[in-house]
Amino acid sequence: MTEIRCRKTETTSEGDKEEDERQNEPELHTTHINGPVNTEDEDEENVSTGEAEDKQQKDEAEVKEEDAQHKQEASSRAESTVRRSKMSSACFLQCLVRVFFGCLAAVACGMLYAVYLSTYHDRKFWFSTKQELEREITFQEGSGLYYYYYKHMLTAPSFERGLYELTIDNKTVSGETINIVERLSLYPELITSFVYRITSSQDVVEPIYFYIGAVFGLQAVYVTALFVCSWVMSGTWVAGMLAVAWYVINRPDTTKVDHAIPLRDNWALPYFSCQVAALTGFLSNKISSATEMFCYLTMSATTVTFLLVWEHSHYVLFIQGLCLFLLDSFDLVPPRKMADIHKVYLSSLFLAYLFQFQNPALLSSPLLCLLIGSVLARYFQQKMKMGPLVARVLKLFLHFHLVFTTGITFSYLVKKLIPVSESDFILKFLEVKFGLNTTTDFVTNFLLCQESFQAPGQDLFLRLTQASVLPFYFLVLAVCLLSTLQTIYRRLSGQPMTTNLRLEDGRIGEQPEVIYHVFHTLLFGGLALLFDGMKYLWTPYVCMFTAFGVCSPDLWMTVFKWLKLKSIHPVVLSLILSTAVPTIIGFSLWREYCPRVLAELSDLPEFYDPDTVELISWIRSQAPVAAVFAGSPQLLGMVKLCSGAAVTSLPLYSDINLLRRTEDTYQVYAMRSAEDVYKILTSQKTNYVIIEESICNELSLNKGCRIKDLLDIANGHVVYDKGEIYSFSKHGRFCQEIKLNYSPYTNYFTRVFWNRSYHVYKVNSVISFQY
Repeated sequence: MTEIRCRKTETTSEGDKEEDERQNEPELHTTHINGPVNTEDEDEENVSTGEAEDKQQKDEAEVKEEDAQHKQEASSRAESTVRRSKMSSACFLQCLVRVFFGCLAAVACGMLYAVYLSTYHDRKFWFSTKQELEREITFQEGSGLYYYYYKHMLTAPSFERGLYELTIDNKTVSGETINIVERLSLYPELITSFVYRITSSQDVVEPIYFYIGAVFGLQAVYVTALFVCSWVMSGTWVAGMLAVAWYVINRPDTTKVDHAIPLRDNWALPYFSCQVAALTGFLSNKISSATEMFCYLTMSATTVTFLLVWEHSHYVLFIQGLCLFLLDSFDLVPPRKMADIHKVYLSSLFLAYLFQFQNPALLSSPLLCLLIGSVLARYFQQKMKMGPLVARVLKLFLHFHLVFTTGITFSYLVKKLIPVSESDFILKFLEVKFGLNTTTDFVTNFLLCQESFQAPGQDLFLRLTQASVLPFYFLVLAVCLLSTLQTIYRRLSGQPMTTNLRLEDGRIGEQPEVIYHVFHTLLFGGLALLFDGMKYLWTPYVCMFTAFGVCSPDLWMTVFKWLKLKSIHPVVLSLILSTAVPTIIGFSLWREYCPRVLAELSDLPEFYDPDTVELISWIRSQAPVAAVFAGSPQLLGMVKLCSGAAVTSLPLYSDINLLRRTEDTYQVYAMRSAEDVYKILTSQKTNYVIIEESICNELSLNKGCRIKDLLDIANGHVVYDKGEIYSFSKHGRFCQEIKLNYSPYTNYFTRVFWNRSYHVYKVNSVISFQY
């Protein structure tokens, strides 16, 4: 019976046979000795008792085994948690050290660049050894006009009084009362003068040094933002250092701060650089929610500031808006982020409209039209990003049509309700620029002849090539553009956007921040090919974009993925190249350009303009305080700065009314009669007219762009013969004839000052007829 019981027990424990055998052996032995087996009931009772005991023992064994497993799992879980915490703390510490040294390098680069600019400026103009008048004359291209209002705010009895006087200014342009804060975008001067007042800096630093120090400080912020932008995209701060190095080496093509410090560009572009860096971080998929909020707030603040300090800023943001519009149309960025960016743009435009005294140009700006069209098109096309490839492409074309049609319609309605004088002129200017029309209008041709609106020369690309920027730029752009096109095709085919990319994936074109910068550099690069002035918006980001590319392992991994490299592990090779290539480039740049940069600080000729100093000294000492001067806009800006006298025009090329006044003033270089010129000048309430020898006797290979040539074309004083243009009029050229001191010129004008460069004539209030 013992054997039977044993067999039954074995059959009831098939799931854990070996364990039951080991547990049942002692019990079987004891039963065989002590258990008297006589009847069948006893046998059944014994069998049931044995089964219960076996079951109880099995339960206890299972509980013990589960406890052992739980203890083992708990210990392994604790060990993994400790190991994971150690790894996370090590990674956090490593990341913290990397961020610390990166930030330290970024700040150091910015500060060194500011010190370099200050030293270069002092050596170039011998600034510290000059008198106040000679220092102010160094502000070239008419930029000194802005500094005049900074001085005005410091000399005013109070900040409020000075601001009020600028909003109803009648001492700048003769015969006009204008809001000079709105007209010239003087917020930089207002803020700088306010800071100078409240910090009691009068006893520490001179006003002019405080002013140029603020500009140089912003340039430090500029290069620091480029550093951070390249660092964020590549993941290494070596890219930031390389971007700054290329920026400094190509300084003639990246900034105008060398010779015209107060220009609006030098105040505005650092804020735009910060805005682009914040936008780059905001578009990235690798940031935390706190970092994303910080980028959003930074982007909002810098966008508003950028709109306030430069009258052309909304055109720049329109180009940026087009880049983001393409990102949204191809479904390359989350809709939530695009909605947040639209909020930034709209709120910034609203605040700028208020702070710029209801500037109507912002209501008809292309940026606002693009935003209105984009929002309405997205509302009517909520299922645009759904469907097969062909359907989505057709919906995309319809989307483009709706956006631009709605934007143009909105702009047309705004211009009908609020007339904007510059709008028709800009359209006419672009027609002539692109060869769609011709004109004899002086203002249009005058702007087209400005260096900023002409196509860049080959020397620009030669300099970028010699600095090794352009070859690597084309390489980086080609890889990123092809990868972006692949991503666009996948998105249109219905494949989702990959957010958690790994290095071995080799898809640099699926990073939204990289795609944005591809569109950014393409659009601004296309404009730089048309307008030389746009190179200051394109070249800095060429340096940044190229530095990011050569230092990014993702870019090299993308190339190796296309090549299907198998001989060497592509991840290892991409990491090696992303370190070796920038190291070689940096060493070669250091060896070749470091001596040149240092030589710029030592071998500088002295800047001295004795004729201009003599002219300004005469105006200060001999001219009446209420006198009105006429001349070229650049010279009048200097006259206003150094003497405070009223002028007939200003060096501001965004105001069509001032440009028309400039055309009237320039008639002294045309082939007009003395009586005609006298009537024009007296209509502007001119007391003195300044004639410049450099304009009157200008010699230039490009004859069609000389001031006197443009005036002859506008006045109809030209004859075309066999493709050549000849000037012809019954009157001689006024600026040359008046120097001969004969009637009728002496009847209307009296020469009161002259030197090698300038002739100053008083406009007679009473005409004296002499024969």
